[in-house]
Amino acid sequence: MDIVAYGVTVDERPLLEEAFREHHGLRCLDLVLNGDTAVTAAGCQVVCSSVNDVLDEGVLRILAAGGTRLITQRATGYNNIDLEAARDLGLAVSRVSAYSPHSVAEFAWALALAVDRKVPRAVTRTRDFDFRLNGLMGRDFHGRTAGVLGTGRIGTAFARIAAGFGMRLLGYDIAANEECRVLGMEYVDRERLFSESDLLSLHAPLVPETHHIVDARALSLMKDDALLINTSRGGLVDAHALVETLRAGRLEGVGLDVYEEEAGVFFFDKSLDVMTDDTLARLMTFGNVLISSHQAYFTRDAVGQIVATTARNVADYLAGRTGDDTLVPSPTR
Repeated sequence: MDIVAYGVTVDERPLLEEAFREHHGLRCLDLVLNGDTAVTAAGCQVVCSSVNDVLDEGVLRILAAGGTRLITQRATGYNNIDLEAARDLGLAVSRVSAYSPHSVAEFAWALALAVDRKVPRAVTRTRDFDFRLNGLMGRDFHGRTAGVLGTGRIGTAFARIAAGFGMRLLGYDIAANEECRVLGMEYVDRERLFSESDLLSLHAPLVPETHHIVDARALSLMKDDALLINTSRGGLVDAHALVETLRAGRLEGVGLDVYEEEAGVFFFDKSLDVMTDDTLARLMTFGNVLISSHQAYFTRDAVGQIVATTARNVADYLAGRTGDDTLVPSPTR
């Protein structure tokens, strides 16, 4: 059986090759899967996609025509896949429904601490042998309010760390999480979450109801010295509104590991290219904004679990099994 995996990093490749060592047809590509590259999957029964691949109806038609029967995504999110089109084309689809929540939660805190304590600016200065402290003053998190938008596994892990800092906890979700309540979290409406949080961290999936949940109005409710952290999905934040908020001198700091238009940019070397995304370029100019390239999940523990689950999803497909990771079952099973 031939398998092709897209968007494979150098560090991820040996893990995939080990997991699929019994499948001699595995090919690992660093390409983004889209309308221009879909033909490279011709003859492969299984396509192993990444979060920034484009699997719209057009791409899925090319894959189905080339012999693909299973799309297995190496990610929890799947908003990049047209599930209805996959179902109509007879393509099975699976994902990784869960992996180490600590990887993302801990990275969210890395961003929060870095922007609060001005670590990037400090490192740049000391590399130039400038050891002054001017402009580097941060704040204690202890005693302040952490807002968690989305209190699933990752949000809960984030809240647990916040509790360790001695922070007051506010949460917002469609359903309360008892684990978070035990930590002392108070569930509030969005208006209170935005207006009372000193640190707001986003851990919600991207669905129509959460698209641009942090919009101009939400940003206007936030404290002028609040911190905003997003390690979930770029589409949760209206980036244009965020730029205008920052231009007005509001928000103490922003940490973004995701960006709405990151496909085709994140995971690639663009250092010699002209940046045509004016919004991303503008965000990069703010000294209190720290942007990383969707790496919050990228630990040995989490990637190992993702790869193992992906391999199991392929095995389940071949055995005619479905489970929690199945998004679209095979029409013949």
